Amino acid sequence: MSNTPKSPPTQDDAEAAVRTLIEWAGDDPDREGLLDTPARVARAYKELFSGYDTDPRAYLERTFSEVGGYDELVVLKDIRVVSFCEHHMLPFLGKAHVGYLPSHRVVGISKLARVVHGFARRLQIQEKLTAEIAEAIHDILQPKGVGVVIVSEHSCMTMRGVNTPGSRLTTSHLLGEVRDDPRTRQEFFELVRNGEH
Repeated sequence: MSNTPKSPPTQDDAEAAVRTLIEWAGDDPDREGLLDTPARVARAYKELFSGYDTDPRAYLERTFSEVGGYDELVVLKDIRVVSFCEHHMLPFLGKAHVGYLPSHRVVGISKLARVVHGFARRLQIQEKLTAEIAEAIHDILQPKGVGVVIVSEHSCMTMRGVNTPGSRLTTSHLLGEVRDDPRTRQEFFELVRNGEH
């Protein structure tokens, strides 16, 4: 048995796999409308799974300590989530709401969105995604508390199986004072709900 690490699949390997799926589904990958589909799908998947090429935690490393005495919750709402269920490789789409209670430093708000995108662009379950985002913010920024809520619609439920369009899954992961202090916890959820229709 060789200890040589296995080379990752190439673009050609990915395209061949897509051709196989097209044939398995019952169509002809050589017909005009499908000729370029394997290459397109491989390129799309490269983008959709770009989270494997990044370390989302690295986005949090540049912080600002000049906060002018600000010591209240920082909440970024409605961050678009595009991820894929690891059980069926079908998308789940929704929004993430991310908040933290700074201790001595803050991070640029775009970095919070990048952390969400970095973890989401992998095969995932929503529960794990929610925890990964919260724990990364907690570990790197070391705030007094963190809260993450994700609400999304899962294609594996809306397009197949139980076929329940419109059903949404809500997950939350709370750490520190956002979890343990009832006032801070309530304030976080009020800020997340504020303005929702």
